[in-house]
Formats: sequence, C-alpha cells, structure tokens
Amino acid sequence: MNIHCVKKIVFLLCLFWLALPAIAMADASIHGVRMWNAPDHTRLVFDVSKQVQHRLFSLQDPHRLVIDFEKSNLKTRLKADQFKSRHISTLRYAPQPDGKLRVVLDLKQAIRPRSFMLRPSGQYGHRLVIDLYDQKGSAAVVRKVKKNENSRSARDVVIAIDAGHGGEDPGALGSALKTKEKVITLAIARKLKKLIDAEPGMRAVLTRTGDYYVGLRKRMKIARRGHADFFVSIHADAFRNKKAKGASVFVLSNRGASSEAARWLAAKENAADLVGGVSLEGKDNVLASVLLDLAQTGTLAASMRAARTVHKEMGRIGTLHGNKVQNAGFMVLKSPDIPSMLVETGFISNPSEERKLASASYQRKVAKAVFKGIREYFHSEPPLGTRLAMKKQQKNQPSSAARYVIRRGDTLSTIASRHKVSITALRSENRITSDRIRVGQVLRIPST
Repeated sequence: MNIHCVKKIVFLLCLFWLALPAIAMADASIHGVRMWNAPDHTRLVFDVSKQVQHRLFSLQDPHRLVIDFEKSNLKTRLKADQFKSRHISTLRYAPQPDGKLRVVLDLKQAIRPRSFMLRPSGQYGHRLVIDLYDQKGSAAVVRKVKKNENSRSARDVVIAIDAGHGGEDPGALGSALKTKEKVITLAIARKLKKLIDAEPGMRAVLTRTGDYYVGLRKRMKIARRGHADFFVSIHADAFRNKKAKGASVFVLSNRGASSEAARWLAAKENAADLVGGVSLEGKDNVLASVLLDLAQTGTLAASMRAARTVHKEMGRIGTLHGNKVQNAGFMVLKSPDIPSMLVETGFISNPSEERKLASASYQRKVAKAVFKGIREYFHSEPPLGTRLAMKKQQKNQPSSAARYVIRRGDTLSTIASRHKVSITALRSENRITSDRIRVGQVLRIPST
C-alpha cells in the first residue's frame, strides 16, 4: 500500500471520529404516541428514534404527571382528546429552552407511575413505556371475590381464558390480509367464554378483556386470583414457510417445570404462595421441594389429560400440526398449581388458514372445539366441591326409587297416577320405550 492510500485512510478515519460526537449528541425524535386502557392501568407508548433519557415526577393540586425527555423533539402533532382515560383528562406538551421536551398529563386521580424502555422488536423501533397504576391496590377486590367463593356451598368450575398478545404486542402478522394475532386470539377467547358461561356448573374469566398488553406472569396471577381450575391460552402460529398449517395443543415440558420449580424455591416472594393447596412458608428446602414436585406432577398429568380431549376436538374441525399433544416451555403454562394448556389455532402465516382464522364462523368452530374438550374433561374429572362433582356423585349413587310389582290389570298410566308421578318419569326411570308391560315385572318408582 503506497503512502497516498495510507494518508487517505487516515483522513477518512479522522472525519469519522470527528462525526461521532455529533451523532451521539443528535436529538431523539418522538414520532408517535399510543395509549392502551387496561382494567388496572393506563399505558402510554412513545415511539422514539433511539434510547432516550427521561425523568418522571408528580405534582398535586391538581394531580399531574410530568415527563421530561432529554434532548428530544416531537415529530408529530398530538391531539389532547385522544389521550383521555380513567386516569388522564388531557395531555399537554412543549419544548423547553434547554432542549428538553416536556409532556404533562393532567390526571383525574393520584397514580403510581412506572416507566421503562423497550428495544426494537418486529415492526416497532425503540419505545418508552409509561404505565399509570391506581395509587390504591386491588386487595379489597380480591378479598371480596374470596369471600363470595367461600360463601357458596358448591361452586362453579372456573376456566381462565388467556387471549395471547395484546396492546403494543400484536403477535404474528398474517401474510395475506395482514391480520394481527392479538385480534384473532381475543375474538376466539370471547366466544369461548360465552360457551363456558352458558354451561351449567362452569364459568370463565378472561386474562384480558380488550386490546391491551398483560405481562406473562401477570396472566398466571389473574388466573390464580380468580381461583381458576384450568388455564387455556389461545394463540395463532406463524412460520417462515407459508405452507405450514394445522392446529397444535401444548402443555408444559419437564424442563420448563424444572426451571419454574427452581424459581419458586429460590424466590423469597413465593414463600407464602399456595401450591396445590399447600403453603411453602416455613418449610425446609427438602420438604418444600417435595411438596412442589408433587403439585407439579399432578398438575402436568391433569394438563395432559385435558389437552388430549381438546386436541381430539380440534382434529375434527381441521388439520392438526402433529398427531399428538406437544410439550414446550411457554411461560404462561408454568403455574405449578393450575393445569394449563396452550392452543395454537392455526398458522396465520398460511394465507388459507389466515382467511379462516379471520372469519367469525371459523372462530366459533375453534371456540366450540376447545369448549367441548374442556367440558368432556371436567365432566369426567370434576374438582371436589364443585357443582359438577356433586352432579356426578348423585348420578353414581344407587337409585333409592321404590319398587312395584305389576299385577293383572295394571297400566303405566294407572301405576303413575297411583304413585303421583308422571308417565314420562316412570318410563325414564325404567328405560321403557313402549306401553307394553307384563305381570310380575318389577318397576322402580321415581322419587317425587
């Protein structure tokens, strides 16, 4: 390499190093703000060009939250009336002389703010997330639910339905119609809830009721807070090969269970949590490990039995991706005390399956298949203390009906009238399909 080339390279390097401070000092651009309303908080998401330094502080009389962005500018115009929620009455903003951008939220009540940065992911770039929580927690609500549950002699079987993704997390995107996974999962979850709520002895709770994001562990907490007997998470699969198709059903893998057990045993905040109805608080490490292992073993076995019935029903409405229930370490399946499964309803990346998943009629078919599988499992294995368990117990008890020996001249109508029961009940009790009876035949008289 000659001296001329060396000088040219050195010159270019100098220019690059001189430009670095200017690049580093360039202002961050805010090019969009989105808001999501959740039952327990309001979330604001600021789309920014890069990692941005910011500061939050609250003011009172009236309540306000101030967000100062360091070296930032706003590239879009914000309409104040688009940011109204049960926490926010209006939003104001203005550039400051020192280069900061100040955003002020006029609040309807005192709040607990939380903020964090998110790195680029999928269709989104850098994001600053601001969560506004009620200053008072929801402990009173939880206590009320528990009181109502305990006051009932026999309770419903509770199914927690988890609509995957939500809010700023759209999930997978359809290849043809650009359908968002979060929209499909919520639609199916709502339809599944209607079916379960209409079934005597069963009811459902949703981990999210609208288009907002719920953390993965918080979904598990919502299920536990609702005293769920089962947890089902609804998703739509995606793969780079657009020909991939079919539904799948997953339960937790042994590796996923082991990692979760280690976390529960190590985390101090889990010490008083109930696992399989038993508190780990005050137990030594060996005993706590044994109790947790027993709880997880029972939970995984129940998860697999229920998942098989759902897998069978899903196979009746369409193609299956795999001929058996699969195992994976999905976070939402890791509750040690709640049997759980995750249903991939189809491949949204497959244009044909995307069109089906986007249609209300097919969503109803999916919801019905999942419901039938869950119903079959719980009618077979109802939890103790539930209405379904009482119904099964009564069904299995020997009949206490009185006996009557048919005599000459008897008819079904005269026997029914004599014992003050309906002919229909008499037929049903004795499985009689015609009016023909014989002398000496023994009939069971149903209780009135």
